[in-house]
Amino acid sequence: MLKEGNRFIRQAQIAIDLGVTALSFYTAYVLRAQVGDVQLKPFSAHFFLLYLIAPVWLFFFLHYRCYQSIRVKNLLQTLAPVLKAVLAGGFILMAAFFIFKLQYISRALIIMFLVIDLFLLAMIRTSLYLFFRNVRKKGYNYRSILIVGSGKRADSFARILDQHKEWGLRIIGFVDYDEVCQKKVDCRRFIGNLIQLPEILISNQVDEVIFVVPRSGLDKIEKHVLLCEEIGIKASITADFYSHKLAKGSFEEIQGWPLLAYTPYPRIEEWFVLKRAFDIAFASAVLLLSAPVFALISVAIKLGSPGPVFFRQTRCGMNGRKFSLLKFRTMVADADNMKLSIQHLNEMSGPVFKAKNDPRLTRIGKVLRKYSLDELPQLINVLKGDMSLVGPRPPLPEEVVKYDMWQRRRLSVRPGLTCVWQVSGRNNIGFEQWMKLDLEYIDNWSLTQDFKIILKTIPAVLRGTGV
Repeated sequence: MLKEGNRFIRQAQIAIDLGVTALSFYTAYVLRAQVGDVQLKPFSAHFFLLYLIAPVWLFFFLHYRCYQSIRVKNLLQTLAPVLKAVLAGGFILMAAFFIFKLQYISRALIIMFLVIDLFLLAMIRTSLYLFFRNVRKKGYNYRSILIVGSGKRADSFARILDQHKEWGLRIIGFVDYDEVCQKKVDCRRFIGNLIQLPEILISNQVDEVIFVVPRSGLDKIEKHVLLCEEIGIKASITADFYSHKLAKGSFEEIQGWPLLAYTPYPRIEEWFVLKRAFDIAFASAVLLLSAPVFALISVAIKLGSPGPVFFRQTRCGMNGRKFSLLKFRTMVADADNMKLSIQHLNEMSGPVFKAKNDPRLTRIGKVLRKYSLDELPQLINVLKGDMSLVGPRPPLPEEVVKYDMWQRRRLSVRPGLTCVWQVSGRNNIGFEQWMKLDLEYIDNWSLTQDFKIILKTIPAVLRGTGV
């Protein structure tokens, strides 16, 4: 009966979401028809799009698990799947217009549809989120939880559940995983030991059993976890097996094999989707607008010294992936062969080479370096996905092999055109401080921080502090 009720609720949610999506499309059509001087074709000529939108949206709603329980999630985690589903659906819709050349479909109409749909779906979920939080705080819609475990870990876990009444997780008692009752937790809620678990499950209304046991106790609970499966009760096992300082644990699955993953960097997928979308939009716009500048620089480089316009260099990207970084050539053609002979001019500590008065620089190269114009072609790397607008600068492979272990974590994200180092003194700071700034950026990443760095980069470039 409970499963049937959950299935009905899920089907109702799907129907509501698809209905709201269809309503959003019609609303966007009405608004677009009233705004601007564009004459739209009748809605009947646009109605066929709903036959594309409905299955695509349904696929992404299910793919991003928009109908999973939100009981212990925060509002951002609740809205994130919807955001990803609508953005992914929007990309598919735009791609279909491009492939089938549906020129009469207003792009502004589609953008308005996506915004309205996302807004309405978010409002519905926010309302449900707040409603159920309030209901659970008042003692309704709760789940009965039995905790198997004792000691500080079980007690700390129970305190978290007790502090969040809005989750609706009511602890009915503790079961010690040792055969000898130790009663290390709240005695008032201690109801037996592991041997008595079958009897406890039969005599109590239990919705879920949570095993809070150390690694050494995992072998003792196997048959009891399988017992929960046999009688149809959900069983969970806390997995804080290792004392990680940064990595956050999450569960993944590969063809039925459950995996416990520890991620040592912030991975909020919906925001990284937006970051990538912004990278593509910004890089495309700048490349288009700077086309005349590209032409002038290319001519100046050719007239200034023999050699190619672009300089390609192998760099290390995300997780050490090697890629060909593009720059305008600022040095003489055989610059790499001269590097060993000028090592004494290096002004940076650590494995990095930087020299303000590098004799290999051409006259036009000095100007390009001073105002960071030599890095404009890296916008192509951004479009290809090798780089991002903001992120740690991509190092040379020979620099990476000299990194200390803790410094290699800066390779855990996509490298960027600019980062904290770019706006914090550049060559005026030491190598180790540079590494620490990059790791601080990774650990505290946000879109807001990216925008701030981009805004700070502009005056840094205009001051001509590049080398």
